[in-house]
Amino acid sequence: MATPDFIRDLRATIGHRLLWLPGVTAVVFDDDGRVLLGRRADTGNWSVIGGIAEPGEQPAAVAVREVFEETAVRVVPERVVLVEALPSLTYPNGDICQFMDTTLRCRAVGGEARVNDDESLDVAWFALDALPDLEEFALTRIRRAAEEGEAWFEGRGEVPALS
Repeated sequence: MATPDFIRDLRATIGHRLLWLPGVTAVVFDDDGRVLLGRRADTGNWSVIGGIAEPGEQPAAVAVREVFEETAVRVVPERVVLVEALPSLTYPNGDICQFMDTTLRCRAVGGEARVNDDESLDVAWFALDALPDLEEFALTRIRRAAEEGEAWFEGRGEVPALS
């Protein structure tokens, strides 16, 4: 994933310290119920499409932008699937990040799926019963996006104790 300029600017000031970032994941379905996946250039693994929101950018706009940038597919976001703070991670260069992921179910409305940038090695549509090997992150999002119902939130319904 290419590092956005605003993150490079922040890193020049804060170094490798923890950076909290808004991430957006798009689970894209076509009219046949297949899901769009990309094989990431950085890991070689298949995954759902996603990226980092630019300052002031709305989650739905991030989903539309990221899917098009990576796959040349046009989408319409349909609903929020889940919102989750992910565990922090440390990159090989020492940068520490933690993402707040908003996952949106999206419907493909145009374009032909193809590699459209340098972040992907391949893109393809997969039937839900014929998915490639995926990490739990992607599987969870696909399962929840395929379900009808309400968005999922970590800790939903739990009221913290008052001090």
